[in-house]
Amino acid sequence: MKRGYHHGNLREALVAAALELITGRGPQGFTLSEAAKAAQVTPAAVYRHFAGRDDLLAEVARQGFGIFAALLDYAWDDGRPTKLAAFEATGRAWLAFARKYPGHYQAMFESGLQPGNHPDLAIVSGRARALMDRAAEGMLEALPATRRPPASMVSAHIQAINHGMVELYLRGNGGAQPWPVEDLLEAGIGIYLRGLGVLAPDD
Repeated sequence: MKRGYHHGNLREALVAAALELITGRGPQGFTLSEAAKAAQVTPAAVYRHFAGRDDLLAEVARQGFGIFAALLDYAWDDGRPTKLAAFEATGRAWLAFARKYPGHYQAMFESGLQPGNHPDLAIVSGRARALMDRAAEGMLEALPATRRPPASMVSAHIQAINHGMVELYLRGNGGAQPWPVEDLLEAGIGIYLRGLGVLAPDD
């Protein structure tokens, strides 16, 4: 029997249902009616909380970015001996988040949502991006000002490496490979940082 929108916290029930559907089918692989069915409510009840599927996905992504930003903040400020070590820790935090929260991760990075169309999502995703930029800026302080690229550019490059590792190897889309994804990420970032001059060639 359908429980209707009065049961519990319908908004969170719909988010939980969406997360299961995203994990199984991808962020574009279900309809709002299917989310309602999974949450055991009528489709009409859903519209009391979400105008459409994108609004539901945006809420999943918003919650995910909140968790993600907290993990990045912890990784950067966890008493690391150097700013470089703290920066490397953000990469491991990225992988840890993708492993533990696959539904959130896909809603955040693979749904095609434009944060500018969802103000609450824009705020929290901007916070996560600012944390990555701050980590990059701290690491780049080791370079002379004349050789220092924009922190936001370095941050964007590292985010692309992180996301590529998740897509190709954490999810198995790149086929079998003999190295742990953490080692691949560390090696990839190491090559990039040597190119910038942050790491010496023999480090």
